[in-house]
Amino acid sequence: MAMLLTRRSALTVIAGGASLAASSVRAEGMSGRAIYPVAVPIYQSQFVADRVGYFKDAGLDCKLIQGGSGVKTREIIASSQGDVGIGDVTHPMQLANHGRAGRILMPTDTRSSSVMFIIRKDLWDQGITTLEKLTDWKRPDGHKPIVSVSSLGGTNHVWSSYYMETMGLAEKVAWIGTGNVDTMLGTLKSKQADVLISSLSLLDDSQEQGWGALLFDGTDEAIWNKYIGGKVPVTGHFTVQSTIDKDPPKMQAYVTALWRAALWIKAHSPDEIYETIEPYVGSTSRRANVLEITALKKVADYEGIVDAASFARGEKVWFREMTGIKPLTMAEVIRPDFVNAAKKAYPG
Repeated sequence: MAMLLTRRSALTVIAGGASLAASSVRAEGMSGRAIYPVAVPIYQSQFVADRVGYFKDAGLDCKLIQGGSGVKTREIIASSQGDVGIGDVTHPMQLANHGRAGRILMPTDTRSSSVMFIIRKDLWDQGITTLEKLTDWKRPDGHKPIVSVSSLGGTNHVWSSYYMETMGLAEKVAWIGTGNVDTMLGTLKSKQADVLISSLSLLDDSQEQGWGALLFDGTDEAIWNKYIGGKVPVTGHFTVQSTIDKDPPKMQAYVTALWRAALWIKAHSPDEIYETIEPYVGSTSRRANVLEITALKKVADYEGIVDAASFARGEKVWFREMTGIKPLTMAEVIRPDFVNAAKKAYPG
């Protein structure tokens, strides 16, 4: 790669600007910020758009900023300190519910890749090998088992709590938000948490280090279809309507670059993708990241469109007491026009 970067967990990268790819209008010198929660491959479309040069091609002088969690990413977008965020699609829905007119610009997947329940290895060795056994167990101080997610209200929490609710187990554990990759793994290693909800890269690293074991795989297609029913947009690129209104060509530039990144990801191998995004995901091993990227390719959305059926499947997860999100229609939160224009320019 032409660019060599160092520590990833607080990485900020600058890409230069040239031309707006989705239209014939020149839009040189547009500057902005794209926000991602934590340093894991699920947010790879932003990383690829930067590293391959699609932000630059689209006329964007773009800084990629790590928010620290999905909730913090949402807050940055809501305050207009960032233009485009990536995270659970409930984040723009939360914004819409609170008068900030959150908008989903483009989905990136069709089911969650980060709902793996990783239990402390010492608990697994004691015979706690199912969710039911976990919730029957008490910590030495008599308290409920502690389940760690990146952020309360984030992707891991939304989908893992839905599984637990469906099984009647959600109230039998205590949920905590623990932030980025290093701190999430740290809670498992130090036994501050009993279960970590995360993705394949963290599962692999925890197994390699002898800290963790797989308790329940909510990413498995058969399990997903049993409880969810089929394809659902889980992660997506989002913004707020005021940011769109302020500069529509700039927003088109973002979405065009991100759409091209999705096509690039589709056309390249996990090893090639890892080599490209490595500066952003170096907190976990190459092996773990390649495994996760391989899994992500299986759940990726290469159409970029939320349809009525997938939105309907998601409603039972999004609009419930745990999330506090009041029901929204597709028209209230989905903005497909930018990705439609990008697809016209780059059919793929």
